[in-house]
Amino acid sequence: MQLEQHLDGVRRAVESFTGSATTAGLGADVPTTPDWDVRRLLAHQGLVHRWATGNVLGEQVDPDAVEQEGLASADPVAWLRDGADRLLTAIESAPDDLQAMVFLADAPTPKRFWARRQCHETTIHAVDALSAALGRHPRAEDTWISRDLALDGIDELLTGFMPRPRCQLRSDEPTAIAVVPDDADRRWTVTVTQRPPTTVREASPEDADVVICGSAVALYLTLWNRSDELDGTALDLWAEGARVTWA
Repeated sequence: MQLEQHLDGVRRAVESFTGSATTAGLGADVPTTPDWDVRRLLAHQGLVHRWATGNVLGEQVDPDAVEQEGLASADPVAWLRDGADRLLTAIESAPDDLQAMVFLADAPTPKRFWARRQCHETTIHAVDALSAALGRHPRAEDTWISRDLALDGIDELLTGFMPRPRCQLRSDEPTAIAVVPDDADRRWTVTVTQRPPTTVREASPEDADVVICGSAVALYLTLWNRSDELDGTALDLWAEGARVTWA
Protein backbone atom coordinates (compact mmCIF):
# COMPACT_ATOMS: atom_id res chain seq x y z
CA MET A 1 0.00 0.00 0.00
CA GLN A 2 1.11 3.56 -0.74
CA LEU A 3 1.13 6.59 1.55
CA GLU A 4 -2.26 7.95 0.50
CA GLN A 5 -3.86 4.51 0.89
CA HIS A 6 -2.59 4.35 4.47
CA LEU A 7 -3.92 7.84 5.18
CA ASP A 8 -7.27 6.86 3.68
CA GLY A 9 -7.15 3.80 5.93
CA VAL A 10 -6.83 6.07 8.95
CA ARG A 11 -9.80 8.15 7.79
CA ARG A 12 -12.03 5.12 7.25
CA ALA A 13 -11.03 3.62 10.56
CA VAL A 14 -11.81 6.86 12.40
CA GLU A 15 -15.25 6.96 10.81
CA SER A 16 -15.96 3.39 11.87
CA PHE A 17 -14.43 3.96 15.30
CA THR A 18 -16.52 7.01 16.11
CA GLY A 19 -19.69 5.47 14.72
CA SER A 20 -19.27 2.29 16.75
CA ALA A 21 -18.34 4.23 19.89
CA THR A 22 -21.45 6.37 19.57
CA THR A 23 -23.63 3.31 19.01
CA ALA A 24 -22.15 1.37 21.93
CA GLY A 25 -21.99 4.25 24.42
CA LEU A 26 -19.03 5.40 26.49
CA GLY A 27 -19.64 2.95 29.32
CA ALA A 28 -19.96 -0.16 27.15
CA ASP A 29 -17.52 -3.01 27.70
CA VAL A 30 -15.07 -3.84 24.93
CA PRO A 31 -15.04 -7.63 24.38
CA THR A 32 -11.75 -7.62 22.46
CA THR A 33 -9.87 -5.62 25.13
CA PRO A 34 -11.07 -6.97 28.49
CA ASP A 35 -11.25 -4.50 31.39
CA TRP A 36 -11.64 -1.55 29.01
CA ASP A 37 -14.78 0.42 28.29
CA VAL A 38 -15.37 2.61 25.24
CA ARG A 39 -14.27 5.80 26.99
CA ARG A 40 -10.92 4.19 27.88
CA LEU A 41 -10.56 2.94 24.31
CA LEU A 42 -11.17 6.42 22.89
CA ALA A 43 -8.67 7.93 25.34
CA HIS A 44 -6.04 5.37 24.40
CA GLN A 45 -6.44 5.86 20.66
CA GLY A 46 -6.49 9.63 21.01
CA LEU A 47 -3.30 9.40 23.05
CA VAL A 48 -1.60 7.29 20.39
CA HIS A 49 -2.61 9.71 17.62
CA ARG A 50 -1.18 12.64 19.59
CA TRP A 51 1.99 10.71 20.48
CA ALA A 52 2.50 9.79 16.81
CA THR A 53 1.93 13.41 15.80
CA GLY A 54 4.57 14.46 18.33
CA ASN A 55 7.04 12.06 16.75
CA VAL A 56 6.33 13.40 13.28
CA LEU A 57 6.58 17.06 14.37
CA GLY A 58 9.46 16.61 16.80
CA GLU A 59 7.31 17.65 19.78
CA GLN A 60 7.38 16.21 23.28
CA VAL A 61 4.17 14.52 24.45
CA ASP A 62 3.36 13.46 28.01
CA PRO A 63 1.41 10.21 27.49
CA ASP A 64 -0.12 10.10 30.95
CA ALA A 65 -1.33 13.70 30.79
CA VAL A 66 -2.76 13.26 27.30
CA GLU A 67 -4.61 10.07 28.23
CA GLN A 68 -6.08 11.76 31.31
CA GLU A 69 -7.22 14.61 29.06
CA GLY A 70 -9.05 12.08 26.89
CA LEU A 71 -10.62 10.33 29.86
CA ALA A 72 -11.85 13.66 31.23
CA SER A 73 -13.09 15.05 27.92
CA ALA A 74 -16.72 16.08 27.81
CA ASP A 75 -16.89 14.71 24.26
CA PRO A 76 -14.24 12.03 23.81
CA VAL A 77 -15.52 11.15 20.32
CA ALA A 78 -14.86 14.70 19.12
CA TRP A 79 -11.54 14.64 21.00
CA LEU A 80 -10.54 11.53 19.06
CA ARG A 81 -11.48 13.18 15.76
CA ASP A 82 -9.45 16.28 16.59
CA GLY A 83 -6.34 14.23 17.28
CA ALA A 84 -6.77 12.17 14.13
CA ASP A 85 -7.18 15.30 12.00
CA ARG A 86 -3.98 16.79 13.39
CA LEU A 87 -2.13 13.50 12.81
CA LEU A 88 -3.22 13.33 9.18
CA THR A 89 -2.23 16.95 8.58
CA ALA A 90 1.17 16.37 10.18
CA ILE A 91 1.96 13.32 8.06
CA GLU A 92 0.69 14.86 4.83
CA SER A 93 2.74 18.02 5.44
CA ALA A 94 5.92 16.21 6.47
CA PRO A 95 8.82 16.16 4.00
CA ASP A 96 9.52 12.91 2.20
CA ASP A 97 12.91 12.78 3.91
CA LEU A 98 11.40 13.27 7.38
CA GLN A 99 13.81 12.41 10.19
CA ALA A 100 11.86 10.74 12.99
CA MET A 101 11.92 7.67 15.20
CA VAL A 102 10.71 4.33 13.86
CA PHE A 103 10.48 1.28 16.09
CA LEU A 104 9.69 -1.81 14.00
CA ALA A 105 11.97 -4.24 12.21
CA ASP A 106 12.03 -3.89 8.43
CA ALA A 107 10.47 -0.40 8.77
CA PRO A 108 9.92 1.92 5.80
CA THR A 109 11.12 5.54 5.84
CA PRO A 110 9.67 7.61 8.74
CA LYS A 111 6.92 9.41 6.80
CA ARG A 112 5.62 6.17 5.34
CA PHE A 113 6.23 4.30 8.60
CA TRP A 114 3.98 6.62 10.62
CA ALA A 115 1.23 6.55 7.99
CA ARG A 116 1.29 2.76 7.90
CA ARG A 117 1.58 2.29 11.65
CA GLN A 118 -1.30 4.65 12.43
CA CYS A 119 -3.43 3.11 9.69
CA HIS A 120 -3.25 -0.28 11.37
CA GLU A 121 -3.24 1.06 14.93
CA THR A 122 -6.47 2.92 14.23
CA THR A 123 -8.02 0.07 12.26
CA ILE A 124 -7.44 -2.51 14.99
CA HIS A 125 -8.79 -0.23 17.72
CA ALA A 126 -11.76 0.61 15.50
CA VAL A 127 -12.39 -3.14 15.48
CA ASP A 128 -12.33 -2.96 19.28
CA ALA A 129 -15.00 -0.26 19.14
CA LEU A 130 -16.99 -2.41 16.73
CA SER A 131 -16.82 -5.28 19.22
CA ALA A 132 -18.35 -2.98 21.85
CA ALA A 133 -21.20 -2.11 19.50
CA LEU A 134 -21.74 -5.79 18.60
CA GLY A 135 -21.25 -7.14 22.10
CA ARG A 136 -18.92 -9.85 20.80
CA HIS A 137 -15.73 -10.47 18.85
CA PRO A 138 -16.21 -9.32 15.24
CA ARG A 139 -15.87 -11.56 12.23
CA ALA A 140 -14.44 -10.56 8.87
CA GLU A 141 -17.85 -9.90 7.33
CA ASP A 142 -18.73 -7.50 10.15
CA THR A 143 -15.95 -5.11 9.17
CA TRP A 144 -15.23 -2.55 6.45
CA ILE A 145 -11.64 -3.81 6.06
CA SER A 146 -10.41 -4.50 2.52
CA ARG A 147 -8.30 -7.49 1.53
CA ASP A 148 -5.35 -5.26 0.57
CA LEU A 149 -5.37 -3.43 3.89
CA ALA A 150 -5.54 -6.74 5.74
CA LEU A 151 -2.60 -8.16 3.78
CA ASP A 152 -0.56 -5.04 4.50
CA GLY A 153 -1.42 -5.27 8.18
CA ILE A 154 -0.47 -8.94 8.38
CA ASP A 155 2.86 -8.07 6.78
CA GLU A 156 3.51 -5.26 9.27
CA LEU A 157 2.68 -7.51 12.21
CA LEU A 158 4.73 -10.51 11.06
CA THR A 159 7.78 -8.72 9.67
CA GLY A 160 7.74 -5.60 11.86
CA PHE A 161 6.50 -6.57 15.31
CA MET A 162 7.31 -10.27 15.65
CA PRO A 163 11.11 -10.07 15.14
CA ARG A 164 11.56 -7.47 17.88
CA PRO A 165 13.35 -8.67 21.04
CA ARG A 166 10.37 -7.64 23.20
CA CYS A 167 8.07 -10.08 21.37
CA GLN A 168 7.17 -12.91 23.76
CA LEU A 169 6.30 -15.53 21.15
CA ARG A 170 8.55 -18.48 22.02
CA SER A 171 8.62 -22.27 21.72
CA ASP A 172 10.87 -24.86 23.36
CA GLU A 173 10.92 -26.75 20.07
CA PRO A 174 11.50 -24.84 16.80
CA THR A 175 8.09 -24.37 15.17
CA ALA A 176 7.48 -23.08 11.65
CA ILE A 177 4.10 -21.36 11.32
CA ALA A 178 2.86 -20.77 7.77
CA VAL A 179 0.35 -17.94 7.40
CA VAL A 180 -1.60 -18.60 4.22
CA PRO A 181 -4.45 -16.35 3.04
CA ASP A 182 -6.85 -18.35 0.90
CA ASP A 183 -7.88 -15.31 -1.15
CA ALA A 184 -4.44 -13.93 -2.10
CA ASP A 185 -1.00 -15.06 -3.23
CA ARG A 186 0.86 -13.58 -0.25
CA ARG A 187 2.52 -16.03 2.16
CA TRP A 188 4.62 -15.77 5.33
CA THR A 189 6.52 -18.22 7.51
CA VAL A 190 7.17 -17.33 11.15
CA THR A 191 9.80 -19.52 12.82
CA VAL A 192 9.35 -19.65 16.57
CA THR A 193 12.19 -20.77 18.84
CA GLN A 194 13.50 -19.75 22.26
CA ARG A 195 14.71 -16.51 20.66
CA PRO A 196 12.69 -13.72 18.97
CA PRO A 197 10.78 -15.09 15.96
CA THR A 198 12.02 -14.71 12.41
CA THR A 199 9.71 -14.08 9.46
CA VAL A 200 10.16 -14.58 5.73
CA ARG A 201 7.72 -13.54 3.02
CA GLU A 202 7.24 -16.99 1.60
CA ALA A 203 5.76 -20.25 2.78
CA SER A 204 5.58 -23.90 1.83
CA PRO A 205 2.63 -25.16 3.86
CA GLU A 206 3.69 -28.76 3.33
CA ASP A 207 7.00 -28.00 5.12
CA ALA A 208 5.49 -26.04 8.00
CA ASP A 209 4.72 -27.47 11.41
CA VAL A 210 1.54 -25.40 11.61
CA VAL A 211 -0.59 -23.76 8.93
CA ILE A 212 -2.93 -20.88 9.73
CA CYS A 213 -5.30 -20.37 6.83
CA GLY A 214 -8.32 -18.19 6.15
CA SER A 215 -9.34 -15.05 4.32
CA ALA A 216 -6.92 -12.14 4.54
CA VAL A 217 -9.32 -10.15 6.74
CA ALA A 218 -10.00 -13.13 9.03
CA LEU A 219 -6.25 -13.70 9.40
CA TYR A 220 -5.62 -10.01 10.09
CA LEU A 221 -8.20 -9.96 12.88
CA THR A 222 -7.09 -13.31 14.28
CA LEU A 223 -3.36 -12.59 14.30
CA TRP A 224 -4.09 -9.32 16.10
CA ASN A 225 -6.16 -11.36 18.61
CA ARG A 226 -9.36 -9.54 17.66
CA SER A 227 -11.50 -12.41 16.36
CA ASP A 228 -12.47 -15.95 17.28
CA GLU A 229 -13.38 -16.77 13.70
CA LEU A 230 -10.40 -19.09 13.20
CA ASP A 231 -9.34 -21.70 15.70
CA GLY A 232 -6.71 -24.39 16.20
CA THR A 233 -3.97 -25.33 18.61
CA ALA A 234 -1.45 -23.02 16.88
CA LEU A 235 -3.57 -20.04 17.79
CA ASP A 236 -3.30 -20.88 21.49
CA LEU A 237 0.48 -20.42 21.24
CA TRP A 238 -0.01 -17.29 19.14
CA ALA A 239 -2.56 -15.65 21.44
CA GLU A 240 -0.35 -16.23 24.46
CA GLY A 241 2.90 -14.90 23.04
CA ALA A 242 2.15 -12.55 20.16
CA ARG A 243 0.27 -9.77 21.94
CA VAL A 244 1.35 -6.22 21.13
CA THR A 245 1.02 -3.78 24.02
CA TRP A 246 1.53 -0.04 24.50
CA ALA A 247 4.16 -0.40 27.22
